[in-house]
Formats: sequence, C-alpha cells, structure tokens
Amino acid sequence: MRAVIIEEFGQPDGMRVVETPEPEAGPGQVLVRTEAIGVGGVDAVIRRGTIGLAARAGMIPGSEVAGTVVAVGPGADAALLGRRVWAFTGLTGGYAEYAVAGTADITVLPDGLSSAEAVTLGSAAVVAHFALWRAAFAGGESVLVRGAAGSIGIAAVEQAARAGASAIAVTTASPERGRRLRAHGATHVLDRAGAALDGDSGSLGDVDVIVDIVGGPDTAGFVDRLGPNGRLVLVGAVAGFPPADFAQPLLTAFRHSRSVATLSLDSIPLAERGRVRAEQFGEAVRGELTPVVHDVLPLREAAEAHRRMDAGDVFGRIVLEPAQD
Repeated sequence: MRAVIIEEFGQPDGMRVVETPEPEAGPGQVLVRTEAIGVGGVDAVIRRGTIGLAARAGMIPGSEVAGTVVAVGPGADAALLGRRVWAFTGLTGGYAEYAVAGTADITVLPDGLSSAEAVTLGSAAVVAHFALWRAAFAGGESVLVRGAAGSIGIAAVEQAARAGASAIAVTTASPERGRRLRAHGATHVLDRAGAALDGDSGSLGDVDVIVDIVGGPDTAGFVDRLGPNGRLVLVGAVAGFPPADFAQPLLTAFRHSRSVATLSLDSIPLAERGRVRAEQFGEAVRGELTPVVHDVLPLREAAEAHRRMDAGDVFGRIVLEPAQD
C-alpha cells in the first residue's frame, strides 16, 4: 500500500510517500480501507518533533481516518465487515491507504455523512464538547475561542452558540475569517493578540470561559482577560507549550478566583467519547453541526497540506483522499 512517512522531523518536506506492507488487524482490531484522512494540528506538532512522543524516523503520521472495514481481527465483531466507520488510529498510521484501529476506537457512520465530513468532526467536535464541559460552561456566559478558524474552534463556536452563550469572541487572522466565523455564531472578532478586528469587538470586556487551542507564550495575556470566576481550558499547543509562569495572572489577581485547566481526550473514557461522537455525527446529518472542509487533497500532497497549516491558511480542516492519487 501507499503511505506517507516522516523521513526527517521538522519541515513538511521531510515527509514522503512510500510503498509499505499493508497492516493486519490484530486482536480486537479492524482494518479500514481509508477513504478520507483528517489532517490536524497534532499531526503538524508531531511532524515538527516538538512534543515528547516516542516518535521515530519512518513513522506514518495521522490519527483519524474514515472508510470501510475490510477485515476484522480475532475477537472483533464480524458484523463490522463492510461498515463505513470513523476510526482513531492512535497518533500514527493514518496517512495510508489502509489503517488499523481498535473496535473501541471506531464509530459507525450514519447515512448522509461523508467520510471527509466525518474526519473533519470526528476528533475536533468531541474536543470542543469536552473543553466546554471541562470549563463548566453554562448558557448565559461569555466565551472566547482562541484559534477559532480550525475545526476544533469552529465546533466550539457552534456548540457554545447552541448552548446559549451571551457572547462568543474569536481570535483569528483576518476580518474575512471573522466574517466566516460570525456565520457560525461568533459575535466578536479579535486578532491573534486579542485586539478588536472589527468595529464592535472592543465592547467585549472580560469573559467567563476561554477555550485555548493555540497555547504558546501569549497564553498568559489571555488568562488576564478572564472575569471573576473565569475559567481557561488549554486544549492545544500549536504555538508550543505556554511558559512555566503563564498562570501568574491567577496569583496577581487572586481576588478574581480565576482558574486554568488542561484537557486531553485521553482523560475521557472511550465509551463517553464514542457516545458524544455518534451524537455529533447525527447532528451534522441534521444540519445542527457544520463540518467545514477547507480542501480535499490526494494522499501524495500531505506535505502541501502541512505547508498550508504552517502558513495559517486553513479554515476548517484539510482532508487527504487516497483515491485521488
């Protein structure tokens, strides 16, 4: 089969397409013929070699795929054969024509949802859901989504709007993106530093909840935008991890009772993730949740997908399709 490997960590050009043996489904696993592969921020972080995973040269990146189950391993339900599924492959193995996943890491796709739409929502919308849950967000509160133009951010904006947020601020790179985010429920548009990008954004004031997908050195400045009892949840680190003292504003404004938390889906039981994902796939079919596909590229253009992500040129998610090669 054809697969993309990371031959050298760092720049996108360190990835290339190779021929490699087709994987086999082990105990409790299924083999999926991939129809769509999600290209996410964590893939870029791994490719850069900036997080502490046991990554090695020659690894196949990619964590989520959608396609058809073509084989089942010992102990896996044979009824899954021929079913269309979304699958989490584990942070590796996704950028390929075939991928394996445990049966606890798959969600059967409903009619009316394409494979490209499934990998756009499959992880991202679940992260957004549990980020708002971790923040104990309630209707009537205000929310700021930092890095809102990606698939997690768009899902967070839509879910906060549906839950009755009083205001939804977003940080993004341009007024044009801000206009697109307003169509998903944003009420205030800020630039990446948190300054107003349009006329009424300066009236936002302090916020109750911040969903931070970006991380990096600017996180501390956003902590200081929380109002009394405000909560920031860090769910991503596309700009790197915040500095060790990023939570200092919590202490300098102790009387405001602000808090900072982190969220990894690894801390959420698999069954809970699967339940929420299945519900969200149904919501997408009914038009209640929007899978925003920025572009669909052939598998051989994985490096180009990463170049676009690194340049900040993606609104929603880029999807790779092996069938295009």
